[in-house]
Amino acid sequence: MSYDGGGNKRVALVGKGITFDTGGISLKPGAKMEDMISDMAGSAAQLAAVVAAAKLKLPVRIDAWLPLAENMPSGSATRPGDVITHYDGTTSEILNTDAEGRLVLADAIARACEDTGDGTPDYLIEAATLTGAQLVALGNRTAGVMGSDEFRDTVAEIGREVGEPAWAMPLLEEHEEEIKSPVADIRNVHNARTGGMSFAGLYLSRFVPEDVEWVHLDVAGPAWNGGSAYGYTPKRATGAPARTIIETLTRIADGQL
Repeated sequence: MSYDGGGNKRVALVGKGITFDTGGISLKPGAKMEDMISDMAGSAAQLAAVVAAAKLKLPVRIDAWLPLAENMPSGSATRPGDVITHYDGTTSEILNTDAEGRLVLADAIARACEDTGDGTPDYLIEAATLTGAQLVALGNRTAGVMGSDEFRDTVAEIGREVGEPAWAMPLLEEHEEEIKSPVADIRNVHNARTGGMSFAGLYLSRFVPEDVEWVHLDVAGPAWNGGSAYGYTPKRATGAPARTIIETLTRIADGQL
């Protein structure tokens, strides 16, 4: 979906839209699996951001890409050991089918950043309930933010200013070796208990052109409140990180970024 408010900045929005995530053949535990209806929160936030930009009449051009899918086991489901080819031709070895979000995001990012004659976007803002490792590192309420260093830090600060706690996280150098596959260009997990959030961010970075300022918001915890309401945050779906994205779009439109 698109919004053209004019202006000289183009922004691509990408949001993970897994409408229900069982983990696929790499099946999740049954406890709390019902909460996986929230795995489309990234797409929902991006949709909200486009609607808000239109209502605010922001002078910016926005293209939003919302890859929607369901991750279920079946006779035709992706299997551990399969090799897939992404939209841009990159091949990926699938070691865990429960790391599916980065696969649909990679295709959407590659498509969103494609030069179709009007150049690549100036900014890419991507949001996803991507990793359980985000909750381990930062808890239920604080998003992990990765991407271009300066833009990443700015977006994390914006999140804190608008009441959606966020913290800048690094893309780790050691993962450059761990992402390599003997049968494909890259692999979708590194089969370690450490650094899972950053590894997922590195995977996505492989699909972003060098000239695009980009940010990845991992909101696996903040997008879903399984406890009681607090502050303005309701129980269940919270809407995060819509406020952060909308404020970032506003500052881009105003020339502050």
